[in-house]
Amino acid sequence: MSRRLPPLNAVKAFEAAARHLSFTRAAEELFVTQAAVSHQIKALEEHLGLKLFRRRNRSLLLTEEGQSYFLDIKDLFTQLADATERLLARSATGSLTVSMTPSFAIQSLVPRLARFAELHPEVDVRIKAVDQDDDSMTEDVDVAIYFGRGNWPGLKAYKLRSECLVPVCSPRMLQQESKPLRTIEDLAQHTLLHDMTRHNWKAWAKQHGRGLLNVNSGPIFSHSSLVLQAAIHGQGIALGSSVLARPEVEAGRLVCPFDKVLMHKNAYYLVCHENQEELGKIQAFRDWLLQTFEEEAHSDLIPSLD
Repeated sequence: MSRRLPPLNAVKAFEAAARHLSFTRAAEELFVTQAAVSHQIKALEEHLGLKLFRRRNRSLLLTEEGQSYFLDIKDLFTQLADATERLLARSATGSLTVSMTPSFAIQSLVPRLARFAELHPEVDVRIKAVDQDDDSMTEDVDVAIYFGRGNWPGLKAYKLRSECLVPVCSPRMLQQESKPLRTIEDLAQHTLLHDMTRHNWKAWAKQHGRGLLNVNSGPIFSHSSLVLQAAIHGQGIALGSSVLARPEVEAGRLVCPFDKVLMHKNAYYLVCHENQEELGKIQAFRDWLLQTFEEEAHSDLIPSLD
């Protein structure tokens, strides 16, 4: 036997209007127009075949049927809100699967993850490293880190940091007498390390007017973390991500010999499904990561757009 349920939006409008005895105050509470509330009430009255309100001069009164209906349903929305809060509270615990590129996981998230575990031991973070971030929001993924413009249909995006590329190298390279590294012109005597393509160094050289650099030579690495490791081991000079290179600079394994940056139009974003952004564990991870990057934005270890 099917249940005979009234239109729930209309019932919600009726409960608010009956509680306030005002269509205007009900509209303000529900963030709709007074006309919308009036329309919902009319639809409910037609559905029930009963009058629920009487209008007297400038006042609004409940009919006998409206008063009886209000007394029966007035606690339902409170119970529904309480049940929702309890559900969201339970969702604050358990496993949280986070998808991102291997380089972001290695260079940026993993070094910081212990702090999140200290603050939220009730959440078990699971890292899923993928090469193609646009395809990473599968059903088993709660949160992902994307690099782009911040507009992905069906996903809620929170900007973590803007991105720029800056030359980085091992501090040992600054101590070489045979191949000094004091000016940008000195780069011509050093090996350039490339991240996936030679495009970034070409763009950097064009932006800073260094046409003498041989940007068409030097090894190419498939991941940003690999090119940074090559720079750490003194194999050349990398054009490192301001976000991904930060832990290595903070640890003293890399230095920035010049502050000439290549600005990027894309940025790093934390994304989740729009209908899941209020889940407790997702909120906890989002708030922690946003705060972490906000605090680092004030550091001048690496030049940044922020």
